[in-house]
Amino acid sequence: MVKEYSREVEWPTVALIAAVYLVLGLIVWFHASLPWWLILAAGSYCAALHASLQHEVLHGHPTGNRLLNEAMIFVTPTLWLPYLRYKQSHLQHHNDSNLTDPRLDPESYYLLPESWAQVHGIKRALFEFNHTLAGRMLIGPAVSILRFWPSEFRDIAHGNAKTLRAWAWFVPSVAITLWYVVYLCGMPFWQYYLLIAYPGISLALVRSYCEHQAAEEVEHRTIIVEASPFWSLLFLNNNLHVAHHTMPALAWYKIPAYYRAEREALIARNNGYLMKGYSEIFARFFLKAKEPIPYPNMNWLRKL
Repeated sequence: MVKEYSREVEWPTVALIAAVYLVLGLIVWFHASLPWWLILAAGSYCAALHASLQHEVLHGHPTGNRLLNEAMIFVTPTLWLPYLRYKQSHLQHHNDSNLTDPRLDPESYYLLPESWAQVHGIKRALFEFNHTLAGRMLIGPAVSILRFWPSEFRDIAHGNAKTLRAWAWFVPSVAITLWYVVYLCGMPFWQYYLLIAYPGISLALVRSYCEHQAAEEVEHRTIIVEASPFWSLLFLNNNLHVAHHTMPALAWYKIPAYYRAEREALIARNNGYLMKGYSEIFARFFLKAKEPIPYPNMNWLRKL
């Protein structure tokens, strides 16, 4: 049964989805006459923005019809995460009482201390580099794929019907992208992947880097980043992440007004976990991890 949402059509979101596909389509169509740096800049931005639009859709936007919403973002430019699996894991992530718990939050980057103690050698070094912002952007997409895909295929082998269904829908969404890119436009796959898909994932991972922190109080775990228009559009205002977790059904273009009206209360709620733009995050954490990999506050975690 199709779930219906009690909202009117959100035309700014519909227009943005159309614009993302149009710009990506034009970049790929004219790739042979465009400089590589323009393809990288505009293509990766649009690919990351598409990931943000998928996030918008899984929260029930932009129409009252789930199938129509999901059809709008069906074709995937980044080629790595099945939308239905993203939807399942992200809605699980929205159980705020489990935020950052490495056992229960599927978007947690922490490990239990006993698990971290078993990581050695080059794997430990890669984990540590991936815990910096530079590492998250450079190797984060590859690490995500190498950690996620094998577990998915094991699930399918063990008969998990939900996982199989998600990947069954993912295959044609990728096939359409590759048909257009490689067959219709003649763009080499390596060029598309290295200039658009992979850096698109890298940009998307910037948002999640500081998004949550380990803290005993649930309200103190989620950040506010007062970002520039460049980042705010890219992340559809989810840089104001406390506002999103407080009002997850609020359309992206309505979040800033809500944040302005409730700014002091939201900052008090998250105990001042606030960054003055992504420039501050880059300056502080580009080469330095914001927190340890083993969960840094086991006192409250052991109580659960």
